[in-house]
Amino acid sequence: MSVQRRNTHLQRKREWSAGETPGCCHAHEVPAPPCECKEKWWKCCQQLFTDPTSIHRHVATQHANEICHETASVLKQLAVTSSTSKSLESTDKRNPFKEDLTRNQEVSTWLPDISCFNPDELISGQGNDEGEVLLYYCYCDLKDPDWVCAWQTALCQHLHLTGKVRIATEGINGTVGGSRLATRLYVSVMLSCPLFKDYLCKDDFKTSKGGACCFPELRVGVFEEIVPMGISPNKISYKKPGIHLSPGEFHKEVEKFLSQANQEESDTILLDCRNFYESKIGRFQGCLAPDIRKFSYFPSYVDENLELFKEKRVLMYCTGGIRCERGSAYLKTKGVCKEVFQLKGGIHKYLEEFPDGFYKGKLFVFDERYALSFNNDIVSECSYCGVPWDHYNLCSTPQCRQLVLTCPACQERGFTACCVTCQDKGNRQAASPAQSSFKEECECTARRPRVPRELSRRGPLTAGASPLKPGAQAGC
Repeated sequence: MSVQRRNTHLQRKREWSAGETPGCCHAHEVPAPPCECKEKWWKCCQQLFTDPTSIHRHVATQHANEICHETASVLKQLAVTSSTSKSLESTDKRNPFKEDLTRNQEVSTWLPDISCFNPDELISGQGNDEGEVLLYYCYCDLKDPDWVCAWQTALCQHLHLTGKVRIATEGINGTVGGSRLATRLYVSVMLSCPLFKDYLCKDDFKTSKGGACCFPELRVGVFEEIVPMGISPNKISYKKPGIHLSPGEFHKEVEKFLSQANQEESDTILLDCRNFYESKIGRFQGCLAPDIRKFSYFPSYVDENLELFKEKRVLMYCTGGIRCERGSAYLKTKGVCKEVFQLKGGIHKYLEEFPDGFYKGKLFVFDERYALSFNNDIVSECSYCGVPWDHYNLCSTPQCRQLVLTCPACQERGFTACCVTCQDKGNRQAASPAQSSFKEECECTARRPRVPRELSRRGPLTAGASPLKPGAQAGC
């Protein structure tokens, strides 16, 4: 290990150590209130801390970015005193921390020191921590996604996080769950990492109640795309997206759109970029929600319905914003729209600001919670009896595992499959358990058109499909 790398590692360990706060410019010792004892207290962010552990916890979760900035300054001084061959001017221009990060540095160098924390505090469901789920993405050029993959795997394991993280040369896309302390440390590390700190801010991380229990495991991998649209990032880049609208701006646009007497003849389309089973349980009023099963079908949907978008102002939205980045870029390449806008931060950020706004129903999420609730609206119904219902379960046939909306009363009657075919198959397998356990495509899914053709502009969506009849489809 070189002198500079050793010094980097030692300096960072000092910065994160339990009893010191040299990297935080806000924290300083103050005399204890007048009393007979001779304690030392610390003051930071208008708060008093009476012991080293509490001030360290505060600094580690709230000021990690400043710590790393101070570390960089110390390293510059070390470079001068050790007479390195590179001047500080060239160092600043080349940003060696960013370049060297994926070439030489060990993954462990970029893991936070957690030795001062009680292990229970880092594990959701233990201690006093109920847990949290983070949702985020960052489009940026990554030269060494394999290094980032190894680092993310080590970081998540270090903090006892579960979830899914996709990495590509175009950036990173993650949803992870763990204790609130662990997720806050994760955010601090991400914001201080040279690869992402120029692109990410704290507001880019969407949070919701949950924890490590929301995911069966941790899955981190390198892919061609950070969200699978099915088109190479070299052909459709994130660098030419639709115009971002804040939740407040988007709210005003939707309000203007809904106030029009005839929405079908409007020059505006409110476009849901998600899959049909997502929009089925929650969507914006008056939206156009494509009946597609995967986001990789979205480009084909646009191509098949290009006439629909001619001379239109398109307001696009998705869960957290990531699908709209390249989805809007693809739509723009067709050159038929007046303007293309996208909701910054997605539905998640919109609902944080407007829980009783124009989005009705639940927000579908890709983990074992299936949905988040921000309001009391129910826009879908039980596929068997038609009563209002929006809680998904998996089809009870092991080979299928499609999502199905079936109310408690219908579940008690044994209606737990996505369609009659699966229900019969499940009954036969219950009688003869020695059946194949390999996943199969359900017949009702196979019959579904891959890409629907919109005959005309659809108005506001109905509350859901009609109740199931014998031989009909029940699932998504």
